[in-house]
Amino acid sequence: MNYVFSTTGQRVYQKGVCEMNILLFGPNGSGKGTQGTIVQKTFNVPHIETGVIFRENIIGSTDIGRRSKEYINRGELVPDDITIPMIMNRIRTNFKSGWLLDGFPRNLTQAETLHMALEKEGINLDFVIQIVLDRDTAKTRIMGRRLCGSDNSHPNNIYIEAIRPAEKDGKLVCRVCGCAALTMRADDQDEAVIDKRLSIYFDTEAGTLAAVNYFKTRMQVIEVYGLSGVEDTSKNLMKVLVYS
Repeated sequence: MNYVFSTTGQRVYQKGVCEMNILLFGPNGSGKGTQGTIVQKTFNVPHIETGVIFRENIIGSTDIGRRSKEYINRGELVPDDITIPMIMNRIRTNFKSGWLLDGFPRNLTQAETLHMALEKEGINLDFVIQIVLDRDTAKTRIMGRRLCGSDNSHPNNIYIEAIRPAEKDGKLVCRVCGCAALTMRADDQDEAVIDKRLSIYFDTEAGTLAAVNYFKTRMQVIEVYGLSGVEDTSKNLMKVLVYS
């Protein structure tokens, strides 16, 4: 029987039922989306990925999507008056089954606002996880990402051996389903946009690392090093989350 413990020592996983709330931090390219999916499948908690929610709205040409796209294309953060209500609504929807939040908060102000919103709703935060990766490696990995035309959740990256696309008839295809329609996000190939995004993340005064440090003063933040690859990162993460 496996159990998961919160930072307070409370058992939150038993008999296949998991009710834990997790914040997942990591720079773009660190594999936090992939690790989030692994945690989601292992513990059956909904994976709330802000990037996915934004893309769903952009594809659907919703008001949020149209407003968000302008900021995303410039490599800027989507304003809090758009993001926070969207995130809290999704959290409330998944309150009873727990959740894993990936891609938010991205700055100190958002961390403070989210923390206050969770406390107001009486929602506990069980784990804060930080995937640690240096800036240069993160940039290389961002530029190597490829999107599957069949399912965007299929991870492919030409610079990460563990998730490198397969080859068929001399062409790269999705390593998961074999789809030949691999594409690149335009902002993943724009170095100026990438540098801007990474500068936001690595900013320890007001950016994402400032948000991480905010939670470090309030609870244990689990650090997992992402340089070693998907499998090793996942194993190290599970060592912390799972007690046998």
